[in-house]
Amino acid sequence: MGPQDWLRKRGSVGKALLGELRIVGEGGEVVPTGESGTVYFANGPQFEYHNSPEKTADSRNALGWSTLGDVGYVDEEGFLFLTDRKAFMIISGGVNIYPQESENVLVTHPKVADVAVFGVPNEEFGEEVKAVVQPMDMADAGPELEAELLAFCRASISHVKAPRSIDFMSELPRYPTGKLYKRLLRDRYWAGRESKLV
Repeated sequence: MGPQDWLRKRGSVGKALLGELRIVGEGGEVVPTGESGTVYFANGPQFEYHNSPEKTADSRNALGWSTLGDVGYVDEEGFLFLTDRKAFMIISGGVNIYPQESENVLVTHPKVADVAVFGVPNEEFGEEVKAVVQPMDMADAGPELEAELLAFCRASISHVKAPRSIDFMSELPRYPTGKLYKRLLRDRYWAGRESKLV
């Protein structure tokens, strides 16, 4: 992706160089331009997971297209925009929820320094949306800020996709590379419980 395209298509990871992009919906159908789905590559070089034929098989659909589990959409010019990872998807009462939507809203709040959103156990719905926020000032953490952030999020996205509750931490765990260690946070809430999710 050249500098001109980077300026014109902020947030895009570019166009497919090898093979063809296919964005596939939950039912296995190719979705229209601009609609999100699982990112697959067709007619390109195949990859295999080292010593994991099951994982390799799971990464392919019936047509032989391959995926790395990314979720995204393609615009009218063929530029790919990644929006989430399928492994992070929350399933609450049969609704598929991508945490990136809530994270994108909450991180714009002036009292939020960092945020992670993921699914936690819910007896009725299987999972519910939980946010863990690193506030700009830890002294602000508490029920008032939680209510403010929940209202802020629900003003921008569906209540179903918004967090049902928020916890606060002075610092969110990150890998040395800076990537959020979301699984470490999530595992604290799932300790001692069965989950089919990664």
